Amino acid sequence: MRLFSSVLLLLLTFMSIGQPMVADSTGTFDLLNSPYDELDPIISPDGRTLYVTIANHPNNVGGKKDPGDIWYSVLNENNQWSAPIHAGPHLNNRGFNGVAGFSDNGNNLFLLSHYDAAGQARTQGIAVARRSGSDWSAPENIAIPYFQNKSESLSGYILPDESAFVFSAETYGTRGVEDLYITLKDSNGKWSEPRNLGSVINTQFQELSPSLSDDGRTLYFSSNGRKGFGSFDIYSSSRLDDTWLNWSEPKNLGPDINTEGRDLYYHDYSSQEFSLFTSTKNSDGYGDVKMHKRSDQPPAPKDTTNVVAAVKTTTTPPVTTPAIPDNRVRIYGKVLNAKTNEFIQAKITFNAPTPGQQRKDATAGVEAGYSLVVPAVSEYVVKIEAAGYVSSLEKLDIKTYEMKELEMNFKLQPVEVGTTVNLKNVLFEQGKTNLLPQSYDELDMVISFLKSNPNVKIELAGHTDNRGIPAQNVKLSQARVDKVKEYLTEKGVDKKRISGKGYGGAMPIANNDNEETRQLNRRVEFIIKKL
Repeated sequence: MRLFSSVLLLLLTFMSIGQPMVADSTGTFDLLNSPYDELDPIISPDGRTLYVTIANHPNNVGGKKDPGDIWYSVLNENNQWSAPIHAGPHLNNRGFNGVAGFSDNGNNLFLLSHYDAAGQARTQGIAVARRSGSDWSAPENIAIPYFQNKSESLSGYILPDESAFVFSAETYGTRGVEDLYITLKDSNGKWSEPRNLGSVINTQFQELSPSLSDDGRTLYFSSNGRKGFGSFDIYSSSRLDDTWLNWSEPKNLGPDINTEGRDLYYHDYSSQEFSLFTSTKNSDGYGDVKMHKRSDQPPAPKDTTNVVAAVKTTTTPPVTTPAIPDNRVRIYGKVLNAKTNEFIQAKITFNAPTPGQQRKDATAGVEAGYSLVVPAVSEYVVKIEAAGYVSSLEKLDIKTYEMKELEMNFKLQPVEVGTTVNLKNVLFEQGKTNLLPQSYDELDMVISFLKSNPNVKIELAGHTDNRGIPAQNVKLSQARVDKVKEYLTEKGVDKKRISGKGYGGAMPIANNDNEETRQLNRRVEFIIKKL
């Protein structure tokens, strides 16, 4: 009987695709929500089928370790959304899978990842599956120039007319962790290079799960970098012109939607006079699908003073801890293998240059992670080290944030041939080879890494943008490589372990057409060549 019901629901789903929206989609979610983490709810154009990503479900393709598979639910005759049904291996694999939206007629399903030849999802773009009889075609990758995402998942939304895709990504040049970006499709069907939505929208923390109103004039997104009611709140902003880069100051959607929990994935269905989102507040497990009806429209947003921010989201709520004294913040998190996402043991050092501030050390366990309390009145240089992994350095400024807890999760690359590390804090005077003072923390980290791994040999690679005479750019990049090598050897690293080459502007990682992306091409990297 259960198999028959599933088949019937599947048939109803495909029969409804492409039909006019006639269903009253304001059903209940008692059967849909589960003890697992529901993400990214989005309704098909006919209003009868709700697609949702469920994380860590044992029936996902990758089992409990799977970061998210696409499931769907059908609105039944009792105005209830059915229990979720797995969308199958056609659209799912061991990577993160999600729905970015539908075309107007429902015949194109946009997916939040690229798919390789084996069907594996990668977070380096979007794909489209096309209506094919009673099924979807194999996903076709959509080319977006200079698209890169270092986050383990991708969130975003494509307008039904397929003209714009807004998304959240961690990439070169982000102001913090994930920022919001826009890419537009021209009359020839080509997508533009993604552009950062700017500092009015993006903060030094996370901006996630963006969506747009049907007319593309209103942006909805979640952030943990603003004064709100909890960890992640949902905000709206109005587009001020056709550049897509000028936005009004974001407004908090208010206490009827935002809670002290994590409120994400807001989608507005204005024609049906309701909106969908997910929240960890009063949920069956971690995140549940919630609905807000227009008749319950919240009052004007209130100013709030509580700030709870996170530098990286996880699907594990923070452990309850004793009250934190004023002017102090508890920092907690985990350290992961960048390739396998497995927990690793690591040493984390928070070093404050402020006079009188002591260095704070913590050890991340294999599963328990780390936790420590530091004064919330300083800038910190954060160093992450683990045996067998390339050390990492981050910078944290919490002088102006009235937070009690801050989540920072880190990923380290295993030491292996071919690993490339971008030394993003190694900077030079413009047009010269003189190192800026803020470069030394990261260079000292490289020295520590090489001394801890005496069999590693590296190649330094210097890069510039494409402005100027190419031969002079190669000469400048080589001189900068030589300067870095000189610093490393003066600090005791055997020069035989370091080779170096200047490539000039021949190997860009971003577009050279504007300064915002051009500066990303001016960089020094090291590549592990031998072990």
